[in-house]
Amino acid sequence: MDTRRADLIADELEKMIFTGTFKDGDRLDEIRLAGQFGVSRTPIREAFQRLVASGLAEQLPRRGVFVSQPGPVELMEMFETMAEIEAACARLAAMRISDAALEELDAINQECLQAIKTKDIDGYYQSNERFHQTIYDQSGNSFLAKEARRLQHRLKPYRRIQLHLRGRMAQSMAEHQAIVSALRDGDHLGAADALRGHVAVQGEKFRHLMSSIETSPK
Repeated sequence: MDTRRADLIADELEKMIFTGTFKDGDRLDEIRLAGQFGVSRTPIREAFQRLVASGLAEQLPRRGVFVSQPGPVELMEMFETMAEIEAACARLAAMRISDAALEELDAINQECLQAIKTKDIDGYYQSNERFHQTIYDQSGNSFLAKEARRLQHRLKPYRRIQLHLRGRMAQSMAEHQAIVSALRDGDHLGAADALRGHVAVQGEKFRHLMSSIETSPK
């Protein structure tokens, strides 16, 4: 129960950071937030740890937990790196993926479609996360899969916030279908290009991301 509550609190804290309630460098007051959310300090501490793990906060010894957002250049570089790592996963997966994994990707895409119909952003993200992790695993390279998961977790708040943009879930779904099609055809270059484009946030897409961070609903 505490773990689930901590996740919900972490989600709210992410929104508060993105909307400017908490700014870069602000100290997160454990006692005040426990009172605000009506919980003990344990789920607050767990929520803080999730923020620290995703890079949205920094824990300083004997000082506390402080908001720490990457600047636009660093964020762009992280997405650029993520896109190339995922492209490598897709390229290898196109040569190694099993029929069972392809069926699993189809099933996950059906979950994504249902989430779009019900406008369930969190549900879409959860299915989307499994979609990507399935491809990581099917790369057949455990080290690469581990690195992909690490950076996926680091960028989770930013990848999820994009889904609030009008039409982004439907666009993401179309990209998923193109990725699965290339994987099914064994088209390793096509799969790599499709997944790279799906993750990358160049140009206008990056401006939309930064705008969504600034205007994310509370």
